[in-house]
Amino acid sequence: MGSFGPSDPGSDFKIPMTTQAVRHDELDQALKRCGSSWNAGQAHGLLCGRLSVAGADGASTWLFQVLEETDPANVLRHECEELLNELCAHTWRQLVERQSEFQLLLPDDDESAGLRAEAMGQWCEGFLHGLVSEKQNEELKSRLAADPLADIIRDMLQITRATADDSEDAESEEDAWAELVEYLRVAAQLTYEELADFRNPDEDTMPDDSDTLH
Repeated sequence: MGSFGPSDPGSDFKIPMTTQAVRHDELDQALKRCGSSWNAGQAHGLLCGRLSVAGADGASTWLFQVLEETDPANVLRHECEELLNELCAHTWRQLVERQSEFQLLLPDDDESAGLRAEAMGQWCEGFLHGLVSEKQNEELKSRLAADPLADIIRDMLQITRATADDSEDAESEEDAWAELVEYLRVAAQLTYEELADFRNPDEDTMPDDSDTLH
C-alpha cells in the first residue's frame, strides 16, 4: 500500500482498492507506543474534519500532525503509520462513496460507559479541531457559522463536556449511547457533504489503485 510520509505533509498518498477497518484499541496502543500525543478517537475525529475541509491536502497534513512529535527512525512509528494510512483510506472511501456503514472509531460496546463517553468527547474534539486547524477564508468561516454546520459544532462542543450519568440504568445508558453515535455518524457525513465546495471536485471520485493523489 502506498503512503504519504509524515515528514513531508505535501507528499502523495495512494488509495488502496481494498481497505480494512482499524480497531480503536489497536490504534490507541500503537499511538502510545510510538510516542504520539494523540489518541485513537482524537486522531479519527481530526481525520474526518480534515478530509471534509481539504480532501487530499487534509489527509497529508493529518498524518503529519498526528505523528509530528514522534521519532522518524523509530520502527514503532512506522507500524503506527501503516495503521493510520489504512484508517485514512478506509474512512475516506466511506465518506466519498456515501457508505451507510461509515463508523466513528470508538471503543467496543463492552467497554465501560465512562471510557466510551470520554472517547466520544475526544473524537468530537478531534473533529472540531480538524475543521479549524488551518487558515480559513471568509467563505469557509461563514459556512461553518451557518446551519446546519453551526448546530453540529454546538452539539459536538456540548458532547466534549459530557460525562456518563451514573444515575441512568444500563438499558437507558446504552440507548443514549447508540443515539449519540448515530447522530455523530450522520453529522460527520453531512459535514463532508456540506463542505464539498471547498474541496477539489476530483477528490469526490475514488481513484484507481495506480493513481496518486496530490
